[in-house]
Amino acid sequence: MDTFFKLSERGSSSTTEVRAGLTTFLAMAYIIVVNPSILSAGGVPAAAAVTATCLGAGIMTIAMGLFANRPLACASGMGINSIVAFTLCGAMGYGWPTAMAVIFVEGIAILVLVLCGLREAIMDAIPVSLRHGISIGLGLFIAMIGLKDGGVIVANESTMVALGDVTSATFVVGIISIVLTVILYSMNVKGSLLWGILIAAIIGIPLGVTPVPTAVVAPLDFTTVAAPFQNSADGVMGIVEVVTTPALLLFAFSLMMSDFFDTMGTAMAVAKQGNFLTKDGKVEDIRPILIVDSIAAAVGGFFGASSITTFVESASGAADGGRSGLTSIVAGILFILAAFFSPIISCIPSAATCGALVFVGFLMMSDVVDIDWTDVLQGFPTFMIIAGIPFTYSISNGIGLGFITYVIVAIVTGKVKEIRPLMWVAALAFLLYFLLL
Repeated sequence: MDTFFKLSERGSSSTTEVRAGLTTFLAMAYIIVVNPSILSAGGVPAAAAVTATCLGAGIMTIAMGLFANRPLACASGMGINSIVAFTLCGAMGYGWPTAMAVIFVEGIAILVLVLCGLREAIMDAIPVSLRHGISIGLGLFIAMIGLKDGGVIVANESTMVALGDVTSATFVVGIISIVLTVILYSMNVKGSLLWGILIAAIIGIPLGVTPVPTAVVAPLDFTTVAAPFQNSADGVMGIVEVVTTPALLLFAFSLMMSDFFDTMGTAMAVAKQGNFLTKDGKVEDIRPILIVDSIAAAVGGFFGASSITTFVESASGAADGGRSGLTSIVAGILFILAAFFSPIISCIPSAATCGALVFVGFLMMSDVVDIDWTDVLQGFPTFMIIAGIPFTYSISNGIGLGFITYVIVAIVTGKVKEIRPLMWVAALAFLLYFLLL
């Protein structure tokens, strides 16, 4: 095991990897409840959505561990699942098999781009300052997710965002998780992020934030497996409807852009915490990561779980010491077990993970000193990425704003020659992507 996962070489151990895998899983466990609840609004059978969510995440996370050997975990991505339920199935009126076929097609398309080397080449074409900006923006994004889950920040019609209700139990558990994580980390306690989650969850029981499970085992439902090849509401096989409908193919393109760059940002964020990000901001051994992630998107559509993608919450496990694919395998096994014991796993409240995510966001801010803020070509596009990712609540939107801004600033400052050809391609693709939103 040490040789296969290179544990000693990376300064880790099997104990550390197991702990990091548990940390990652707990930080992501909310998806077991949230994804089915969203997909069911689009007509996907709820029980089947739970099975698909858990098994899809488990299988692809284990695959990431085995083939990429990095502490990255996969699950159904937030955002795209909402598009499936409320846009494709809701506003546009398509059946859920057709919606899953769209996901399946975009996953295959991304895989082709990876195998052709285009996805990796675009990552290499990104200026160093923008790579640092993506990492910083992801840090703020992770922290924002944590603060939102902990009830520390809430939506507000007047000010867009505001401080949550300090007397609410969720707020209390969220703050406790932050304080615990900082204290334990400062005391050099191993597994500080994991302990912060577990202790906060326990404290949440008497406060009513951590629910008591009403059951132990849940039956598996495989209704949604092979979803793209099932007949949709109109009696047409989902995959046939997609490949014969131009509007759906354009929709698949826009989803592909989101998946394409979300993973880029996530990989950089986790690589920063897992010590496999080079000094110039490149992710080591990125190709197998991109291949597994691309296959995961198609598998998500096939299972009926929406697009499965690399989760930014993986950074919590990397920050807790995870350095290899063993972390992923542990998280993946837990996801598979969760398919059977979802009533218990779903009791971990998202508020308890607030501290881990906020602390990871803090750790990822270190890249800010590596940016030349006196150079407008390097500084301003980077700022647009840093601000764009959390403020639009989207990794791909923030990256797109930065890419387009970089090209514009380079043109007006007479530095067009510094724009690599694939940056032109990426910026134009993002412009089209925004127009199609």
